[in-house]
Amino acid sequence: MNLQKVLHYPRLDSILMVEKTIKKKNGLLGKKKLWNSLPKKMMYQTFSLILDYLVSLDRVSIDNGKIVLLREDKIYKSKKRSKGMRSHNLGEVNEKLSGKKVTLVGWVDTIREHGKVIFLDLRDRYGKVQCVIIGKNSDFEKVKKLNKESCVLIKGEVKARPKGSENKELSSGRVEVFIKGLEILNSCPLLPFEINEDISNEDLRLKYRFLDLRSNRMQKNIIMRSKIMKAVRDFFYEEGFINIETPILAKSTPEGARDYIVPSRNFPGNFYALPQSPQLFKQLSMVAGFDKYIQIPRCFRDEDLRSDRQPEFTQIDVEMSFIEQEDIIDVVERLVKYVFKKVLNQDVKIPFQRISYDESMKKYKTDRPDLRKKGEKFAFCWVVDFPLFEYSKEDKRYKSMHHPFTMPAEKNFNEKSKSLAYDIVLNGVEIGGGSIRIHNSKIQEKIFDLLGISKKEAKEKFGFLLDALNYGAPPHGGIAFGFDRLVQLMLGQESIREIIAFPKNKEARDVMLNAPSRLSDKQLKEVNISSIKKKTKK
Repeated sequence: MNLQKVLHYPRLDSILMVEKTIKKKNGLLGKKKLWNSLPKKMMYQTFSLILDYLVSLDRVSIDNGKIVLLREDKIYKSKKRSKGMRSHNLGEVNEKLSGKKVTLVGWVDTIREHGKVIFLDLRDRYGKVQCVIIGKNSDFEKVKKLNKESCVLIKGEVKARPKGSENKELSSGRVEVFIKGLEILNSCPLLPFEINEDISNEDLRLKYRFLDLRSNRMQKNIIMRSKIMKAVRDFFYEEGFINIETPILAKSTPEGARDYIVPSRNFPGNFYALPQSPQLFKQLSMVAGFDKYIQIPRCFRDEDLRSDRQPEFTQIDVEMSFIEQEDIIDVVERLVKYVFKKVLNQDVKIPFQRISYDESMKKYKTDRPDLRKKGEKFAFCWVVDFPLFEYSKEDKRYKSMHHPFTMPAEKNFNEKSKSLAYDIVLNGVEIGGGSIRIHNSKIQEKIFDLLGISKKEAKEKFGFLLDALNYGAPPHGGIAFGFDRLVQLMLGQESIREIIAFPKNKEARDVMLNAPSRLSDKQLKEVNISSIKKKTKK
């Protein structure tokens, strides 16, 4: 089986590293000797997978524990990447292309007319290039009428800029493109705002988000978000985690924020709920035998908004079997260290400081302490030993401090007991929380009893989980990161909306799509829903 193509794992660079090391050592060598010759960051599980893969391709042979390279043809024949309508992206245009003819595409960033010469700055996500057209060119009048942000295709020749006119701020700043021909792919009307200017009216930016995303700031934020996402996935794949996708249409459960609900057309009067997290599914994945689960899902909570909260958000969801609290903390700390180094080239020192919930509340009056010292950019800490329950004066009953599937820290627990729960805090902001889970149905039933959840309600809401726990459920635990919040802090943005491509505004409205919006009577009738209009006071 071709593991590289089927699983995309191990990574190609890791395969080539092993093969290159075998070649360098020449002749026969032992598996242990080869392992010791490789960088220590490579996991032994990955190393073994690579050897199996190379053997399957008849590239290496293993005989009595000895390894030898048989052949070294390329694993994949590289194909020239198609560039579509362009010969180069704008980030590739520099002095190395001087004298070469190019075809470029992008958006008109600025236009400057100097008599019979027009300077046009062309922009794409890779860079910016100054283009020049002179009055003799048949497309000169066409360029004069262009508006900023029009989408164009330019054919021309790369030439060195006159001495003294170079722009050191651009990678293309030593050259310019003399336009031979220009095609308007799509013109742009007058803009509602200048793309790269600070706009105080956030709703205006969100209404024209497709324009706002063209700004340097938003381009950088979204690209960095993508890099952070890739780093997270790379880390977990190298650690041997399995990506498991869980349902979006799920069941409404108590003990959380308000659910977003979806009416069922086929089952009148019944509803799905959008998941506030994949909590139940990831625990069921542990029962199913997938001991290392990872997912980066979308989650939904109908709650009041603030600068670091959205009704729909992205979460790094992690679950592991046959582990203890220390194992989860270790994986998370190494993840953070890897991502910060990979994306920001920032060294994060581990292990992180730990502080108990009681100490944090006593010393800092919060369970999210900001432990930054003078000049420190990032300060992480763990808050541990959370209470199992907290009392709700409004509901006059106890509620789970984290969620009702959290393992008590004591065997003989009660309403005052501690839990095996933990939060990770960055700069005074909780970016993740988790716990060791309950894997015993008797303990789970007692938790429900203390929460005032009757056996009938527990059976109705969580019967599938309680049943699963009886089928040899392993000890397990996990954690969930708020991915959007993590990216916001890494990039130093004031609002979470600055690092999401298409967010809702402060009122949870999508002002670009004008959502939420009313449905037609026909649509409501199909799902057996009637809309009750609020009576207006006379």
